[in-house]
Amino acid sequence: MSGMFNEWFWWDRLWLPGNLTWADLEDHDEFISAKPSHLYITVPLALIFLVVRYLFERLIATPLAAFLGVTEKTRRKVEHNAILEYAFTTETKNPGQADIDGLSKKCSWSSMQVERWFRKRRNQDRPGVLKKFREASWRLAFYLGSFISGIIALYDKPWFYDLRQIWIGYPKQTLLDSQYWYYVLVISFYLSLVLSITFDVKRKDFREQIIHHWATLTLLAFSWCGNYIRIGTIVLLIHDASDILLESAKIFNYAKWERFCNGIFVVFAFVFMVTRIIFFPFWIIHCTWVYPSEHYIPFFGYYFFNAVLVILLLLHIFWWSLILRMVKKFLFGSLLTEDERSDNEEDEGEDEDGETLSTEGKDGHVKVTNGGRGGGVAKRH
Repeated sequence: MSGMFNEWFWWDRLWLPGNLTWADLEDHDEFISAKPSHLYITVPLALIFLVVRYLFERLIATPLAAFLGVTEKTRRKVEHNAILEYAFTTETKNPGQADIDGLSKKCSWSSMQVERWFRKRRNQDRPGVLKKFREASWRLAFYLGSFISGIIALYDKPWFYDLRQIWIGYPKQTLLDSQYWYYVLVISFYLSLVLSITFDVKRKDFREQIIHHWATLTLLAFSWCGNYIRIGTIVLLIHDASDILLESAKIFNYAKWERFCNGIFVVFAFVFMVTRIIFFPFWIIHCTWVYPSEHYIPFFGYYFFNAVLVILLLLHIFWWSLILRMVKKFLFGSLLTEDERSDNEEDEGEDEDGETLSTEGKDGHVKVTNGGRGGGVAKRH
C-alpha cells in the first residue's frame, strides 16, 4: 500500500512538465538537482533553532530588555475558587451575564465579584511584556540574518533583475550552494515556529498565523521538490524585508519608545504595501502564472504552486486590513502603542480598596473609579 502511494505521490505528471520525467533530473557532470532527501536535515536543525532561541532570549534578549527599560508588570494571583476555576478551565473564559449570575449563586459571590474574578484570571494567563519582547527580538535577529543571506544569494543572479529568466531551462536548473543553505535554514526556522507555537504569544490572528506557517512550509517544500527554487528565494526575500521592520516596531513598542515605534511603523506599512500588496501579486504571481506557459504546458504542479501563492496573498490582504486600522489611528493623532493583533490586558476591576472597573460601550471606553467607599467618578476616554 505504501509503495503504491509513494508511486502515485511522486508521479511525474504531478510535479513536472509533460515532456520530462524524474530521470531527466538525475545528477550528472556539474548538474545537481534539488531532492526531497536534502530536506531531512531541517528536522534536527529546527530542534537546534529551539535551543539557540532559548539561549538567545536569556543571554541576549533579556539584557537588551533591561537596557531599553522593559519591565514586567507585577500581577497579583487571583483568589482561588474551585467552582470558578472549574468553569474557567472547562466551560468558558468569557462568561455571559446568565453564566455569571448562575456562578454567583453557586459560590455565594456577587455578580460583580464573579466578573472581576474572571477578568483577573484571564489577565493571569496572558503573556507578560518581557516574553513578547524576547520573542520579537528572536524573530528580528533571524529575519535580519535571513534578509542579508537572501541578498548575498541573489544580488549577482540575472533572474533577480529579470524575472523572465527564472524559467529559462526549467526545471533542469542546477542547485547552488547558496540556494541550498538559504532554503534549509528558512524551512528549519518556520518548522521551529510550528513546534513552539503552543508556547509562543497567542494573538488575535492565531489561526491565520498557523495557516501562514503551514502554507509557507508547504510552499517551500513543494517549490524545493518541484525545483521552483529561483522564484522561491525571491519570495522569501520580499517577506523578510517587511518582517524586519515589524519586529523592530514591536521591540520599541514594548520598550515604550513611542516615537521610534511610530516612525518604524510608518516605514513598515509602506514597505509591506510595496512588497506584499503590489510587488507580490503584480510581479511574483504574474511571473509564476504567465511566464511558465511560454516554456511548457501547465500541469498540476503549476496550478498547485500558484494556489499556495494566492493563499499567501489572501493572508497579506488580511494583515494589510489590520495595518490600515493602525494607520487610521496614527493619522487621527493616536500613538501606536498597541498591536491590533495583540490580546491586551483588561483592567482588573474595582474592589473595596479603591481599584477600578472598566466597561466598554459602543461609543467608547468608560472607566469608573470608586474613590473608596464614598462614591464614584466616571471618565470617558
